[in-house]
Amino acid sequence: MLARKGLLPDGFLLTRLAEDQNQPNRSRSRAHRARFITKSGSCNVAHRNIREQGRFLLDVFTTMVDLKWQHSFLIFTSAFLCSWMLFAMIWWLLAFAHGDLESRGADAEPGPVPCVTAINSFTSAFLFSIEVQVTIGFGGRMVTEECVLAIVVLIIQNILGLIINAVMLGCVFMKTAQANRRAETLIFSRNAVIAPRNGRPTFMFRVGDLRKSMIISATVQLQVIRRTVTAEGEVIPVCQLDIQVENPLRSNGIFLVSPLIISHTMERGSPLYELSAQSLATDDLEIIVILEGVVETTGITMQARTSYTPEEILWGRRFVSIMTEEDGRYCVDYSKFGNTLPVKMSSLSAKELDQIRGVHEGGPDAAHPQGWGLVRAGRGGFRRGGGRACDGAPAPQPWYAQSGPAPMAEREGEHRGREKKVQLEVIGQQTEEEILGDARD
Repeated sequence: MLARKGLLPDGFLLTRLAEDQNQPNRSRSRAHRARFITKSGSCNVAHRNIREQGRFLLDVFTTMVDLKWQHSFLIFTSAFLCSWMLFAMIWWLLAFAHGDLESRGADAEPGPVPCVTAINSFTSAFLFSIEVQVTIGFGGRMVTEECVLAIVVLIIQNILGLIINAVMLGCVFMKTAQANRRAETLIFSRNAVIAPRNGRPTFMFRVGDLRKSMIISATVQLQVIRRTVTAEGEVIPVCQLDIQVENPLRSNGIFLVSPLIISHTMERGSPLYELSAQSLATDDLEIIVILEGVVETTGITMQARTSYTPEEILWGRRFVSIMTEEDGRYCVDYSKFGNTLPVKMSSLSAKELDQIRGVHEGGPDAAHPQGWGLVRAGRGGFRRGGGRACDGAPAPQPWYAQSGPAPMAEREGEHRGREKKVQLEVIGQQTEEEILGDARD
């Protein structure tokens, strides 16, 4: 549809079709799993067994705006027809009570002045009701000074007609000017990628704005939704974890004047820290992207959403460049918006790579890593490192060592304690042979 409107070139859609054909077959072979947010940004959540339905009637305006278009048009038409019919009945009863509907012959004496002229049936009363409420006034029917009640009914109908017009037209305006319409011209890459950036595994996706009018104060928020189990055994089916967007200012603000690649470094503390190429194929997670901002032309706050499941995350690929400089201005080629190319990347997770770096950087003492290993000494005591003490330097004393002369009982057990050696347990340490073997695999 965007291509027919001229917003997107045909090459962009052709590229999308080519990407779908070149995807691996793992997405077709895996069982269909429900996703929290669809690719279009709508929430895939069904609300059932809501007993307090009356709460929706407390906010009628919002309820009517949230309805579908066919239901809104039905309510719009019914509101006017019912009001016209109701006041038509009132005008007919008023004319009937005053005797304006009595038929008189041509030779009969003229009757009293009617409350409303030219009302002879219910049809004429219905037409007069329409003329009053929509202020058409063809001039054939009018209210006279004969009936005070007719003047009161005229005032009431005018007031109720203005209220109905304001509410109904306001609902239609809000439905046409909703912020999600602006989100239709914000596009996200169909696939996300994981590739090394500055020596670290990085999760990346691309976002772009097709309109020239900017999104002011745009921010991007990432969340990981996965099924987790607490230490007490409680199962949390939808656990939301925030992901920090890579930004030197440590904020999620972006300047969306051209397509940007939003990245997240998979470092220590990240929910994706233990994600590897092998676990990506079997892990049950979903990464949600939320872009918020203010529309420059209307000042309305908008939000665009999408999500990436494991089959939509490509390992060892990165996005191609789509921006060039021509004749003193930057040009964006949207036909390559979602194109990726392969890069050399290990299939290990960021956590495993950190462990390997910690062993290799140890040099000759690789078997005793000092950068990342935790050593358990004694009961419950932990300290960093695990390397040997400096040659000729006394061994560091534990925090619980006492200064001064030791009691007689301790002196007697000192000799027996010298023959007993305490084996330190290194947590997270691997031998060099095992690490090199994993790296070759």
